[in-house]
Amino acid sequence: MTSNTELLRQLKIDKANRESHDGGGSRGGRNALIAVAAVLIVLALAGGTWAFLARRPVEVRTTTAVAPSANSEAGAVLQATGYVTARRQATVSAQITGTLVEVLIEEGDRVKKGQVLARLEDNALRASLESARANAAAAHAGVVQAEAQLAQARRDADRQEALVGRGLVSRQLAEQTRTQANTYRAQWNTARRQADAADAQVNVGQVNLDYTVVRAPFDGVITDKAAQVGEIVSPLSAGGGFTRTGVGTIVDMDSLEIDVDVNEAYIGRVQPDMPAEAVLDAYPDWRIPAHVIAIVPAADRGKATVKVRVAIEQKDARIVPDMGVRVSFLERRAPLQANAPKGVLVPATALVRRDDRDVVYTVTDGKAAMRPVKAARQPVGELRLVTDGIAAGDTVIVSPPSDLADGAAVRAAATP
Repeated sequence: MTSNTELLRQLKIDKANRESHDGGGSRGGRNALIAVAAVLIVLALAGGTWAFLARRPVEVRTTTAVAPSANSEAGAVLQATGYVTARRQATVSAQITGTLVEVLIEEGDRVKKGQVLARLEDNALRASLESARANAAAAHAGVVQAEAQLAQARRDADRQEALVGRGLVSRQLAEQTRTQANTYRAQWNTARRQADAADAQVNVGQVNLDYTVVRAPFDGVITDKAAQVGEIVSPLSAGGGFTRTGVGTIVDMDSLEIDVDVNEAYIGRVQPDMPAEAVLDAYPDWRIPAHVIAIVPAADRGKATVKVRVAIEQKDARIVPDMGVRVSFLERRAPLQANAPKGVLVPATALVRRDDRDVVYTVTDGKAAMRPVKAARQPVGELRLVTDGIAAGDTVIVSPPSDLADGAAVRAAATP
């Protein structure tokens, strides 16, 4: 009996020890929960960072797929991109500082040389002109008066000379009369010069008044209206941003041409008067005959390109300044044929291999789309003819990154 009681006493858990064991277990559980929470937070942050980076647009270079011409494969030796420019354009301003009281132009208006575009406030200048005219009239009246006095003095001198010959008056009196006539002659000459100066002041006043009327320097189209009625215009730039330096911009549409940048490694293929063909980005199916005007004898060190001026042989209202354009330089000018190559032309670097097939990445609504294509083996200069998979006018990515995913967000890189 005693032994059993002793055994039961040994199995009994002391209260103090039990509380100690219970407290240690609770602390261990809380530490475990804190560790798990920390791991979850780290994973959430990593996932958010990955999601942000995945959604950030990839910067890519893009171009436009263009339809080939009938003689593209036969004649194109080089292609380059550029912009339509105007060789003759002007920002028209007043030659004096003043407040606009009338602006007679709007964007898109066609104007003729000498047409009034705007008028400045001219009250002070008009009053100054009237004052100059009054002074000129007074000066001319003085000339008439001096001329009359001179005529009378001459007659008196002639009579005195006659009386001297008859011995009726002394020689001294005759000489005094002649001197008086010469004095009147000098006064008459002075009055004439003063009248000429007054007339010059009238001309100055008229010129200043004419400066308040802004006229078109040549025939053209208004592409920008830069000022409104009530604003101050000045031929000089003024601080503060409250003074306009121009009323509007006029472009001579007959002076439009194309400026393209040709890689200096291929500039030797381009010659003056070389035939060419231009395709506007806005109208990819419209081929415009052109030819090389000149090769500008200067290279861009940063871009390693040389500027080439290209004339547009077909004038059209659809061609406007700053339009993007692709120019094909041709070896010869062959007549257009009915059986033009089917497909579109893209830079050779736009074609890449993915999963053992040729693909081209296009851009639609800011996302990259991988399109399987069929391409001709024979290159067309620096281009490739894609016969199936994309259409003229599609925006394609040049040299797409190897890790570019289908559907990834992209944005076009800024042109340097």
